[in-house]
Formats: sequence, C-alpha cells, structure tokens
Amino acid sequence: MIIGVLREPSFETRVSLLAEAVVPLAKKNLTVYVETGAGAGAFCTDTDYEKAGAQIKTRSEVLAASDVLLAIHPVERPPAFSRLPAAQRHPVFIGVYQPLSNPGMIGSWAQQGDTVFSLDLLPRTTRAQAMDVLSSQANIAGYKAVLLAAGMYPRYFPMFMTAAGSIAPAKVLILGAGVAGLQAVATARRLGAVVEVFDTRPSVKEEVMSLGAKFVEVEGAADASRAGGYAVEQSAEYLQKQQQRIADSVAKSDIIITTAQIPGKKAPVLISVDMLNSMRKGSVVVDLAAATGGNTPLTKNNETVLYNGITIAGHSNLAATMPADASKLYGKNILNFLQLLIDKDGSWIMNLEDELVKRCCVIHEGKIRNEKMKTDDPVPRSESTT
Repeated sequence: MIIGVLREPSFETRVSLLAEAVVPLAKKNLTVYVETGAGAGAFCTDTDYEKAGAQIKTRSEVLAASDVLLAIHPVERPPAFSRLPAAQRHPVFIGVYQPLSNPGMIGSWAQQGDTVFSLDLLPRTTRAQAMDVLSSQANIAGYKAVLLAAGMYPRYFPMFMTAAGSIAPAKVLILGAGVAGLQAVATARRLGAVVEVFDTRPSVKEEVMSLGAKFVEVEGAADASRAGGYAVEQSAEYLQKQQQRIADSVAKSDIIITTAQIPGKKAPVLISVDMLNSMRKGSVVVDLAAATGGNTPLTKNNETVLYNGITIAGHSNLAATMPADASKLYGKNILNFLQLLIDKDGSWIMNLEDELVKRCCVIHEGKIRNEKMKTDDPVPRSESTT
C-alpha cells in the first residue's frame, strides 16, 4: 500500500506528515510517496524525507500511484488524472475539508467516486483525543492569537510600577473557552493580563478559573452536552441576555480574542459595532472565527481592519504561522487515525461500524455517508465548491 503526501496550496505552510512520521509507516511495510517540496514550508526537506525512508515524487506521480492521499486542504486533480485506469482513480483522501460548510465540493467528490475522510468531524471524546486535529491546531491558534494581540496593542500587558509612574495591566476578554480559548487564557495570564472569559457552556467554568481567569456567566444556555464538545445554537432570549453581558465586558476590555464557531453554520456575531465604539482607542480584537464570517460584523478573513481606533485582525489559520510544530502535531493525529484504517501489518481494515471512522467518513466509494451531508441533491448549485 502506498501513502501519498501532497504539497499544500501556496497559502499553507504546514504538511500532513513530517519526515519523523514516515518511520512508523515504513515499519508497517507501507510505501510513502512525498511530493517534491511538500515539507519546505515546515522546514522539512526532501532529503529529510528520503533519510526517513520516503520516496520523493512529482505531484502527478503521487496522485496516480497512491492508495491513500494525505492533504490538509481539498485536492484539485489535473486533467490527466481522469484518464487513468478506473482502479487507480479512487484513492482515499484524508484531511480537514470542512464538509458541512462546503457541500458543493463534497458533491463533486462524490460524483468522482472517491472515499473521503474529514477529521474535523471527529467527536470530542476521550478515544478521539489522540487524533483530534482541531484541538491540536486550535491550541496553537489560541497561543498565537495572544502574541499577535500583544504585538498590535500599543500598551503593556503586565502591570508595571516604575519611578515614572504605574502602568495598569491589560484587560483581556476571551469569547469561547474551547481549546483555543483556554490556551489564550493561559498565554494572556503568563503575560500578566487580567482575563475574563465568556462561554455558553457552564461546564468550562472550573477550567477557566483554574487558569486564573474570571468566568462571565449568563443563565439559560441550551444544553451542549450532546453536541460532541461543540457549541450549539441558543434561544433568542438567551442571546439577548448574552449580548448585554458581553457588552458590559467589552466596554472595559483592551484585548478581545474571539473563537466562537458552530459547525456548518455562520459564526455568531457577538460583538456589535456599538460595542466596538465603547472600547478605548488602541484596543485590539483578534477574531479566530474569521473563516466563517467572524464574531464581529467588521471582521475580514486574513485581513486587519482599523475601525475607530480599534484594530480588528481576522485570522482563520494561525496554526500555519508555526508550521514546524503544527505539522508535527497534525502528523501525529494522522498516524493515530490511520491505525483505525490500517493494521500493524499494513493491511487495510477500514470498519465503517467504528464510531470514529463512521463520523469522519464523508464519502465512501462515491456515496455520501455522513448523515449531516445526505441530501436528495448531493451537489447544491447555490454553494461554492472552494
């Protein structure tokens, strides 16, 4: 069996597997093809891969020969690919494809007869932790979001008492206490900031407080215990109370890190223009939900906007700013997931009855398998396929 590692698009610095991750695959008698220059952005050279036992190939060679193709982002086939023999045209794709937000793309893949696993669909369970790519990458994003904010903020983070006068510590508000939010809390606290955290899940209060932050509570949140660790939509009454509590915290905050997203839906707008107007000049908002619309109405993905003296930075891929460690963690997630599909002898053992395999399998042999993706028309014409 051949595992193929593809080079990502130009905007992406990460790679699915570093050279160190090739070694355990080789021990299973698996052949690993790596596209030329695939690891360059993560500081892993073709020579590094060859020393680990991989073979360096062109993109067309990897696409044509691989049984399993690893690519973080969706793969665009060259025209020649469709002319290959049928047995060679249907490899298994594994990556992070956000199928709930890209139904048109998934429909196109289904028409081509592919098998696709998207690891962003993994449930947040104990068994899935070792392969949870969203958590491993969100951890980096939360860390970098605070460092980015500190670089943009025109004042100190910690309190300083000097002969020239005293400097009050920065007040940081973090919206969302998932993996990214909790890492942001820890990083902001290490830098000396005073931190408040808001989340719709009361269950995270203890974690927030253990990191030295204050938890902002709003009563009446919908139960998210059956959402697999993800956020859920809230009632109109709750949203109204939520907005008022957030507005009170925003008005006294210097730095805001927003992370609130709902799988398959537009990110909720938590910070209104009126709230932004209440912040003092020089304040910074780092919006990690920018890819799905953002938690402010002014957020632009991968852009920094200056509004009324407030800097709003939209970033949906901060993990890629630390490509070496991000790729290392992502690669370990991939290796752990492959253990569900390939046994210790290198044989294919995919079991669609396994809960984790079932949840991640978007398409199998051209048929949409994920319950949330099934529709009468698998290719919605109004949706973008990018």
